[in-house]
Amino acid sequence: MDTGYLISLLQELAFLFISFGALLSYAIFRGRQALINLITGLYFALLVSLVFPYYAYFIPANSSDYSSAVGKIVIFAIFALIATVLMTRLMPEEFREKKFESFPKKALLAVAGTILIMVFSFHVLPVAELITPTSPISYLFAAKDTFFWWLLAPMILLYLN
Repeated sequence: MDTGYLISLLQELAFLFISFGALLSYAIFRGRQALINLITGLYFALLVSLVFPYYAYFIPANSSDYSSAVGKIVIFAIFALIATVLMTRLMPEEFREKKFESFPKKALLAVAGTILIMVFSFHVLPVAELITPTSPISYLFAAKDTFFWWLLAPMILLYLN
């Protein structure tokens, strides 16, 4: 195992744990329903971003791979923010609970959101331009054969919650 592989693995693990920690913190401080709204907003943002025909208007053709990747990620984040706000208006009121009440359910929802973020990162968003995906984590989430199943897993976790 060389140092390049180890650094790549550490980058992906950091991305995975930061995503999980951010989502779990969001669920603790904002509540379970807020995380459910975010997850459904991510699904809606995926739908819109896959068919969005105006990337060329916002990202110049002569831009570098790095700036193009950042531009696409920012556009996706805008879609996710708008969709989450929309889901917040459409979904029922938040659960009345304390911060650490129903912590296992919040952790399960954070796992569901982390799965979505990881799958989107390897299949939809050009995160491979920002980090070098060569570790077992990328092989787990980046396989085209399992993309559908990774998209289905958070829905199942939402149902179980």
